[in-house]
Amino acid sequence: MSTPTFALVGAGVIGRHHGLVMSQLADRLELVAVADVEKGRAEQLAAERGGRPYGSLTEALAAEDVDVVVVCTPTGRHGEVAIEALDAGKHVIVEKPAEITVARTDEIIAARQRAGTLVTVVSQHRFDPSTQATLTAIARGELGRVTSGIASIDWWRTQDYYDSGDWRGTWELDGGGALMNQGVHTVDLLIAALGRPVEVFAYTGTLAHERIEVEDVAAGVVRFESGALGVLHATTSAYPGLSARLQVHGDRGSAVIDDDQLVFLGDSREAAGAVPTAGANPGTLSDAHRLQYLNFLAALDGTEEIRVDLETNRRSIAVITGAYESARTGRPVRLS
Repeated sequence: MSTPTFALVGAGVIGRHHGLVMSQLADRLELVAVADVEKGRAEQLAAERGGRPYGSLTEALAAEDVDVVVVCTPTGRHGEVAIEALDAGKHVIVEKPAEITVARTDEIIAARQRAGTLVTVVSQHRFDPSTQATLTAIARGELGRVTSGIASIDWWRTQDYYDSGDWRGTWELDGGGALMNQGVHTVDLLIAALGRPVEVFAYTGTLAHERIEVEDVAAGVVRFESGALGVLHATTSAYPGLSARLQVHGDRGSAVIDDDQLVFLGDSREAAGAVPTAGANPGTLSDAHRLQYLNFLAALDGTEEIRVDLETNRRSIAVITGAYESARTGRPVRLS
């Protein structure tokens, strides 16, 4: 296709990062519209990155020739924006997670099927070199039979962080706390490494913050179709904020990714990569967003397949919402 035109919906923190990525790819795409319910934010981002500002996607689609809609609204509004775009025949890039429930994710999947267009969910860490090396080693059998994994997100968020937006820390718009909002990427990597999840059991708590509906600590166990077991740990109450870490263990070797860096792979520590600074709590996003955009653009051209689709992200949402159901009921939850 000729240079695709993009509309960005949501001009908050993550929307601004997408705007940066699009400006880095200005030779491959054109940002023609920025929409936000707070028109001033749209105006500011459009002035920085290009396009014209609008108060809604509806206004942008009525005024502009748009090929791709990028959804960067609060999570609980992803579905309504994505479905509007799909029903208008547009391709869609939606920030993680696709939605706050499996049922609402399925509504986006149905809209995608009706539209026959492309949708990718941002799971940029699948594009990290550390992830690629780990998944390649698993596929080649270098770790042997994968037996277990640990997804741990040991972060700190201040009370001011949760007080900074009415949607933060709410079930309606955040869809959950440390596990859904901060932990979804690491959960996604655990699933990428261990395969199809079939059951989850978890506990959650709100222990270090006030005026939020959702958890700031979650711990659970996931059973996978292969028989492998995974441990989930996600918190925004680990002062001063440590790392996001994935461990994958097999009967012939292991892999460890810490803050996106491959720190161990194989059966010898001599294979380890760079070790990150202790206590790091990443506040910026990596070049992996750009790599996912390049995959999406290649899919538009028909030269690659979408590497992270709605069905892929649905598994992560199922594990997380299953963990919440388990925490409410005190029982394991089977995953469809």
